[in-house]
Amino acid sequence: MTSSTSSSRRALVTGASGAIGGAIARTLAAQGFGVLVHANRQREAAEALAAEIRQSGGHAEALMFDVTDRAACETALGTQLEVGPIQVIVNNAGVHDDAVFPGMRPEQWQRVIDVNLNGFFNVTQPLMLPLLRTRWGRIIAITSVAAQAGNRGQVNYAAAKGALHSAVKALALECASRGVTVNAVAPGIIATEMSAGAFDDAAIKRLVPMQRAGQAQEVADLVGFLASEKAGYISGQTIAINGAMYS
Repeated sequence: MTSSTSSSRRALVTGASGAIGGAIARTLAAQGFGVLVHANRQREAAEALAAEIRQSGGHAEALMFDVTDRAACETALGTQLEVGPIQVIVNNAGVHDDAVFPGMRPEQWQRVIDVNLNGFFNVTQPLMLPLLRTRWGRIIAITSVAAQAGNRGQVNYAAAKGALHSAVKALALECASRGVTVNAVAPGIIATEMSAGAFDDAAIKRLVPMQRAGQAQEVADLVGFLASEKAGYISGQTIAINGAMYS
């Protein structure tokens, strides 16, 4: 639902060329936000999504940079800040590179930490002062059930996402008096191309009490709520969306 309030605000969704990020971008656009559709390598997908949103009557543009490159983030985001503050920041960009810990290569550890954790800092920190001055904002980190329950072969991924849960709690305290909320959304098994290769139907039924994978749109609906006026008193929380896994 579009509102005159949200239509004057902009939202950045990192990793928006993927299934979950794309659903989040569409949802925020439908709520009236002008959406910056971020991607790193998948320029065509990001530009196609931005065009789709515009054709549906929304406002969107593609934005390309590597979240692990601090200088690139500052350049791209600095250009956007010349237009005005970005008041909704959805840190969705992420990667996993799995291996059991004794066999994990240093580069596997570092890459996963760089994208999932350092990327949060590189994207969010340059936007903070302009955001705080507006006295309204929403910062949302997309994390994982792996950070809450652990997962074999994902010590690097669980470490990065778990660190975001702690970062969210601390940053929420810093922002609370300025009308800026900070939360994490921790999906379980969501039906995407990435999960399709890792979980067959039998595994999903074994692991998920609801007996199905979640949908990207269900994650997006939760993010949309957290980005709305209705969620103004929710901050510092990690909200799981996982079909009752590990509840």
